[in-house]
Amino acid sequence: MDLSVDIARDLARQFVGDLHPRWEHLQAVGRRAEDLCETAGLSETVAIAAWLHDIGYGPAIAHTGFHPLDGARFLIEHGAPRDVVRLVAWHTGAGFEAQERGLLDDLGGFAQPSVDELDALTMIDLATSPTGEPLLDVKRIAEILSRYEDGHPVHEAVENSRASLLASSRRAKAALGLPQDWPGGG
Repeated sequence: MDLSVDIARDLARQFVGDLHPRWEHLQAVGRRAEDLCETAGLSETVAIAAWLHDIGYGPAIAHTGFHPLDGARFLIEHGAPRDVVRLVAWHTGAGFEAQERGLLDDLGGFAQPSVDELDALTMIDLATSPTGEPLLDVKRIAEILSRYEDGHPVHEAVENSRASLLASSRRAKAALGLPQDWPGGG
Protein backbone atom coordinates (compact mmCIF):
# COMPACT_ATOMS: atom_id res chain seq x y z
CA MET A 1 0.00 0.00 0.00
CA ASP A 2 1.44 3.32 -1.06
CA LEU A 3 0.41 5.69 1.73
CA SER A 4 0.25 9.46 1.69
CA VAL A 5 -1.36 11.80 4.20
CA ASP A 6 -4.39 12.07 1.90
CA ILE A 7 -4.80 8.30 1.66
CA ALA A 8 -4.32 7.90 5.43
CA ARG A 9 -6.98 10.56 6.05
CA ASP A 10 -9.39 8.72 3.73
CA LEU A 11 -8.70 5.36 5.41
CA ALA A 12 -9.29 6.88 8.83
CA ARG A 13 -12.56 8.41 7.65
CA GLN A 14 -13.65 5.10 6.12
CA PHE A 15 -13.05 3.05 9.27
CA VAL A 16 -13.50 5.54 12.12
CA GLY A 17 -15.53 8.38 10.59
CA ASP A 18 -18.80 7.20 12.16
CA LEU A 19 -17.35 6.90 15.67
CA HIS A 20 -17.93 10.07 17.63
CA PRO A 21 -16.10 11.67 19.36
CA ARG A 22 -13.22 9.38 18.29
CA TRP A 23 -13.38 10.84 14.77
CA GLU A 24 -13.10 14.41 16.10
CA HIS A 25 -10.02 13.43 18.12
CA LEU A 26 -8.47 11.64 15.17
CA GLN A 27 -9.05 14.56 12.80
CA ALA A 28 -7.48 17.02 15.23
CA VAL A 29 -4.43 14.79 15.78
CA GLY A 30 -4.01 14.40 12.01
CA ARG A 31 -4.35 18.12 11.35
CA ARG A 32 -1.90 19.03 14.12
CA ALA A 33 0.60 16.61 12.63
CA GLU A 34 0.10 18.08 9.15
CA ASP A 35 0.61 21.59 10.54
CA LEU A 36 3.82 20.48 12.26
CA CYS A 37 5.09 19.02 8.97
CA GLU A 38 4.84 22.49 7.47
CA THR A 39 5.96 24.57 10.45
CA ALA A 40 8.39 22.39 12.41
CA GLY A 41 9.77 19.81 10.00
CA LEU A 42 7.81 16.84 11.35
CA SER A 43 8.18 13.80 9.10
CA GLU A 44 5.38 12.78 6.78
CA THR A 45 5.60 9.30 8.31
CA VAL A 46 4.45 10.72 11.65
CA ALA A 47 1.64 12.66 9.96
CA ILE A 48 0.43 9.48 8.23
CA ALA A 49 0.61 7.56 11.52
CA ALA A 50 -1.23 10.40 13.27
CA TRP A 51 -4.17 9.94 10.92
CA LEU A 52 -4.09 6.17 11.46
CA HIS A 53 -3.13 5.84 15.13
CA ASP A 54 -6.70 5.07 16.26
CA ILE A 55 -7.89 3.15 13.20
CA GLY A 56 -7.98 0.01 15.34
CA TYR A 57 -11.14 1.32 17.01
CA GLY A 58 -13.01 0.77 13.74
CA PRO A 59 -15.62 -1.98 14.21
CA ALA A 60 -14.42 -3.79 11.07
CA ILE A 61 -10.86 -3.80 12.43
CA ALA A 62 -11.29 -4.22 16.20
CA HIS A 63 -10.67 -7.88 16.96
CA THR A 64 -8.79 -7.92 20.27
CA GLY A 65 -10.21 -4.74 21.77
CA PHE A 66 -6.70 -3.30 21.96
CA HIS A 67 -6.71 -0.66 19.23
CA PRO A 68 -2.93 -0.23 18.68
CA LEU A 69 -2.54 -3.94 17.98
CA ASP A 70 -5.71 -4.20 15.90
CA GLY A 71 -4.75 -1.14 13.85
CA ALA A 72 -1.20 -2.35 13.27
CA ARG A 73 -2.37 -5.79 12.20
CA PHE A 74 -4.85 -4.28 9.76
CA LEU A 75 -2.20 -1.99 8.30
CA ILE A 76 0.45 -4.70 7.93
CA GLU A 77 -2.11 -7.01 6.24
CA HIS A 78 -2.78 -4.24 3.72
CA GLY A 79 0.88 -3.56 2.97
CA ALA A 80 1.35 -0.28 4.83
CA PRO A 81 4.93 0.90 5.30
CA ARG A 82 6.57 -0.73 8.30
CA ASP A 83 7.53 2.60 9.87
CA VAL A 84 3.88 3.66 9.94
CA VAL A 85 2.75 0.27 11.26
CA ARG A 86 5.32 0.42 14.08
CA LEU A 87 4.16 3.88 15.13
CA VAL A 88 0.52 2.80 15.19
CA ALA A 89 1.40 -0.34 17.17
CA TRP A 90 3.48 1.40 19.84
CA HIS A 91 1.83 4.83 20.07
CA THR A 92 1.26 6.65 23.34
CA GLY A 93 2.40 4.05 25.84
CA ALA A 94 0.86 1.05 24.06
CA GLY A 95 3.47 -1.26 25.58
CA PHE A 96 2.20 -0.48 29.06
CA GLU A 97 -1.41 -1.24 28.09
CA ALA A 98 -0.38 -4.39 26.23
CA GLN A 99 1.26 -5.57 29.46
CA GLU A 100 -1.96 -4.89 31.40
CA ARG A 101 -4.02 -6.77 28.82
CA GLY A 102 -1.69 -9.75 28.51
CA LEU A 103 -0.91 -8.83 24.89
CA LEU A 104 2.73 -7.78 25.19
CA ASP A 105 3.97 -10.80 23.23
CA ASP A 106 1.51 -9.96 20.43
CA LEU A 107 2.59 -6.33 20.36
CA GLY A 108 6.22 -7.44 20.49
CA GLY A 109 5.71 -8.94 17.03
CA PHE A 110 6.05 -5.37 15.78
CA ALA A 111 9.49 -3.82 15.98
CA GLN A 112 9.78 -0.65 18.01
CA PRO A 113 9.63 2.55 15.94
CA SER A 114 12.11 5.40 15.88
CA VAL A 115 12.15 7.04 19.32
CA ASP A 116 12.02 10.54 17.83
CA GLU A 117 8.99 9.71 15.68
CA LEU A 118 7.24 7.89 18.51
CA ASP A 119 7.87 10.85 20.80
CA ALA A 120 6.31 13.19 18.23
CA LEU A 121 3.21 11.05 17.76
CA THR A 122 2.81 10.68 21.52
CA MET A 123 3.16 14.45 21.97
CA ILE A 124 0.46 15.20 19.40
CA ASP A 125 -1.91 12.54 20.74
CA LEU A 126 -1.48 13.88 24.29
CA ALA A 127 -2.10 17.44 23.05
CA THR A 128 -5.58 16.56 21.81
CA SER A 129 -8.72 16.08 23.88
CA PRO A 130 -11.19 13.29 23.08
CA THR A 131 -13.28 15.84 21.16
CA GLY A 132 -10.34 17.44 19.34
CA GLU A 133 -9.58 20.54 21.39
CA PRO A 134 -5.98 21.44 22.21
CA LEU A 135 -5.00 20.31 25.68
CA LEU A 136 -1.79 20.29 27.71
CA ASP A 137 -0.27 16.83 28.03
CA VAL A 138 -0.58 16.76 31.83
CA LYS A 139 -4.26 17.63 31.57
CA ARG A 140 -4.83 15.01 28.88
CA ILE A 141 -3.35 12.34 31.11
CA ALA A 142 -5.57 13.48 33.99
CA GLU A 143 -8.57 13.40 31.64
CA ILE A 144 -7.83 9.82 30.58
CA LEU A 145 -7.41 8.70 34.18
CA SER A 146 -10.73 10.30 35.11
CA ARG A 147 -12.58 8.30 32.41
CA TYR A 148 -11.36 4.89 33.54
CA GLU A 149 -11.71 3.48 37.03
CA ASP A 150 -8.85 2.06 39.07
CA GLY A 151 -8.07 -1.45 37.89
CA HIS A 152 -9.15 -0.87 34.27
CA PRO A 153 -6.26 -1.73 31.92
CA VAL A 154 -6.24 1.79 30.41
CA HIS A 155 -6.18 3.46 33.84
CA GLU A 156 -3.40 1.19 35.08
CA ALA A 157 -1.35 1.60 31.90
CA VAL A 158 -1.63 5.39 31.89
CA GLU A 159 -0.86 5.58 35.60
CA ASN A 160 2.22 3.38 35.11
CA SER A 161 3.37 5.20 31.98
CA ARG A 162 2.66 8.80 33.09
CA ALA A 163 6.32 9.77 33.62
CA SER A 164 7.37 8.09 30.37
CA LEU A 165 4.57 9.75 28.38
CA LEU A 166 5.37 13.21 29.73
CA ALA A 167 9.10 12.71 29.08
CA SER A 168 8.30 11.65 25.52
CA SER A 169 6.15 14.74 25.01
CA ARG A 170 8.87 17.01 26.46
CA ARG A 171 11.54 15.52 24.18
CA ALA A 172 9.37 15.95 21.08
CA LYS A 173 8.57 19.57 21.93
CA ALA A 174 12.27 20.31 22.38
CA ALA A 175 13.22 18.49 19.16
CA LEU A 176 10.58 20.37 17.15
CA GLY A 177 11.36 23.74 18.73
CA LEU A 178 7.95 24.02 20.38
CA PRO A 179 7.31 25.64 23.77
CA GLN A 180 6.69 23.22 26.63
CA ASP A 181 3.15 24.58 27.00
CA TRP A 182 2.31 23.65 23.38
CA PRO A 183 -0.44 23.54 22.17
CA GLY A 184 -1.91 25.67 24.94
CA GLY A 185 -5.55 25.29 25.80
CA GLY A 186 -7.37 23.54 28.58
